[in-house]
Amino acid sequence: MIGLDIADSGLWTITINRPDKANSLTGAMLTELAEIAERAQEARGLILTGTGKVFSAGADLDEARAGLATSPVWERLSNAMAAVPCLKVAALNGTLAGGANGMVLACDIRLAVPAAKVFYPVMKLGYLPQPSDAGRMAALIGPARTKMILAAGQKITAQEAYDYGLVDRIVAPEALMATAQDLLAHSLSAKPETAAGILRMCR
Repeated sequence: MIGLDIADSGLWTITINRPDKANSLTGAMLTELAEIAERAQEARGLILTGTGKVFSAGADLDEARAGLATSPVWERLSNAMAAVPCLKVAALNGTLAGGANGMVLACDIRLAVPAAKVFYPVMKLGYLPQPSDAGRMAALIGPARTKMILAAGQKITAQEAYDYGLVDRIVAPEALMATAQDLLAHSLSAKPETAAGILRMCR
């Protein structure tokens, strides 16, 4: 349910492929995503996306009730994604919900289709977000807007996410992957140490 394509150019494309369950994530899927991110040190560019009309609904409901919602594997995944040294683009093919926010916040650039929404209903569900998620979100959109999403439980549209700075570009569905690939073209053709050096300077 997690697809990985590694092109000759060094582009890694990771795809969440469980559209019949809104790409909700099981513990096994989270572990596989974390393992892929930990292996991606050699990647020269990375795209994170999903299939269907939802990027990810967050934790699988049955497993969430059994403890997955607060599992440390979410933090393992987002930290592993953040540590990948190449340029990373999250291509949101649809709505982004719950703990799935972590790996997306750990990417460098976020694209979204117009119908996408973003929400993270931790307050309603009665648990804390993963440790790094609030900090990464606040660094992008500021404390007040982070509180709008995490504490007030607001579901924001793609346009609002763009206006906030949570999403960097809104892209038509048919152009989503081509846009992500175009954004990575210079990194893929550059020396890896140059690409990684520029990214470090942008932090």
